[in-house]
Amino acid sequence: MIALGTFFKYLSLIGSFTAIGTLLAMAFLLLDVEGKFSIQGYKLKRLLWGAAIVWSFGVAGTIIVTLATALDQSISFALDPTVLRSFITQITLGQYLFFELIVALVVVISAFRIKRILTATFILLLSIIGLVAPVFQSHSESSGSHGLAIGSLVIHVAALSLWVGGVIAIALLDPKDRPIAVSRFSELALWSVIAVVASGTVNAWVRLDFQGAWNSAYAYVVIAKIALTLVLVSIGYLHRTTLALRERIDWLGFGRLLFVEAMIMVATVAMGAWLSSIEPPERPNLPEFDPAVAVSGISTPPPPSWSRILFSYEPDALMIGILITAVALYIKGVLVMRRRGDNWPVGRSIAFGLGIAGIDFATSGGLGLYAHFAFSYHMVAHMVLGMIAPIGIVLGAPITLALRTLPQSRDGTERGVRGTLLAVLHSKVAIFFTNPIVALAVFDGSLFALYFTELFGGMMQSHVGHLLMSIHFILAGILFFHVIIGIDPNPRRIPHLVRIVIVFAAMSIHAFFSVALMSSTTLIDQGYFASLKTPWLTDLLADQQLGGSIGWAMGEIPILLALVATFISWVKDDSREVKRIDRNTSRAAAMGQPDELADYNRYLQKLAERDRNDA
Repeated sequence: MIALGTFFKYLSLIGSFTAIGTLLAMAFLLLDVEGKFSIQGYKLKRLLWGAAIVWSFGVAGTIIVTLATALDQSISFALDPTVLRSFITQITLGQYLFFELIVALVVVISAFRIKRILTATFILLLSIIGLVAPVFQSHSESSGSHGLAIGSLVIHVAALSLWVGGVIAIALLDPKDRPIAVSRFSELALWSVIAVVASGTVNAWVRLDFQGAWNSAYAYVVIAKIALTLVLVSIGYLHRTTLALRERIDWLGFGRLLFVEAMIMVATVAMGAWLSSIEPPERPNLPEFDPAVAVSGISTPPPPSWSRILFSYEPDALMIGILITAVALYIKGVLVMRRRGDNWPVGRSIAFGLGIAGIDFATSGGLGLYAHFAFSYHMVAHMVLGMIAPIGIVLGAPITLALRTLPQSRDGTERGVRGTLLAVLHSKVAIFFTNPIVALAVFDGSLFALYFTELFGGMMQSHVGHLLMSIHFILAGILFFHVIIGIDPNPRRIPHLVRIVIVFAAMSIHAFFSVALMSSTTLIDQGYFASLKTPWLTDLLADQQLGGSIGWAMGEIPILLALVATFISWVKDDSREVKRIDRNTSRAAAMGQPDELADYNRYLQKLAERDRNDA
């Protein structure tokens, strides 16, 4: 059964990696024609379809074998429709595997239908999400370090899929199409390698950081995988060295090197599939059962104090990886501007950095740690993620920086990454969400949908639910403050008076939500905080009401600051408009053109003289 499970897991990985690499090549590595696939892109559709078929077959087999192994029954028993339906609808791992199967089938169906770069980009993101979904159930919460183990493994799988899939896709390209794709893939591969090595190291340390663990079969497979990864890194270095001497590239020899790299990557994927079927060694002298670890994957922290909140750190590796990527891209954009001789305001960089720091503090820092154990601290973290950090992100103007530094079209007809970003900014979806009413509904309306339904308690119970909740807070805050005080380009021009009305409406709705929370007489967490059995938290209802008052106090201040900023922006825009009119008038007078204002004044004087004469 283990061998069969490893086989299906291998098919799933190699199929998904190849599909993701093919989508990456179609969307970003090859030339496009005004946002549509070029001839080179259309050639990859058959490869995408075949890879998605293999992916679907591998996931379907994995579902059956996993169910049979869990029940200690035969394959035929696992194929029973009632048993299978219960597994994919009621068991979390089954639900995640079934979601991956649905994504794989979506790729199969859409393989020959997609024509545009934007559609391929969306399917690429969906494929990565489907691939990493089962990872969230790959680490036992009772063993602790859940955020670190799961997050590092998600990053590892996602980065590996881009790296391995990209190499496989490039190796299978026509030789005449390869030069364009290789030059673009080189830099992405470097970033992917760094992510793979760093996340793999962290994940191995989490699973094997105790005495005697390195003598197990699991550790031997890890060591073998590390050795193959180092070989791949060496080959990647040869790629970059070859590309540095672009005028002397032997593309035939380069293609052979790519093929060898692809074969080693296939072996590495096989190692990964084998590794996923082996249980990590159990830790000796496990501590007594801790309900907090069983529910949240984190040990109960000591009673909160200022020093513990400021200096505690419980890393959420996935969120840290996202933040590091955002900072790295921002810094690279600033460096590109400086190398070009253009200036980028330091204040924007500082604002962006403070926003990123706020997100890290509210997710992995002491505030993020205690947010798992008390509703009041959860509400503080919510305010930081949804109302304080987004202001810094918005004032950092990352979209403007991206538009000024992303590469332009290379042949005049290619849309490229910059053109794709512009297409997204001017799409109907962007126009819809930047409507002030919609932004307000997402920003404040989601509070009621989350906290006054069963959704909050359910999302707090799982790592993926908590992650999605944090991401929603961040994106909703960024959307709202982008509409109100944003520096980045907006697909619609919103009058300042409308912005002020929206700000006042947000203040009122947020105050109503906070008062409702303060007045509540029942717990809204569906028993989550009670299940943690936190010794220093005795009155859960009082803590919930305290969270409501904190939300009111912390929520009003950022909105008031946004109101002040809107007034200042309005005054500045009026001042700039007056200066523009004066400049146009002076320029017209200097060129001997008629002054419309002077003509109008003379017209009024003639009317006044006529009235006096008539009198």
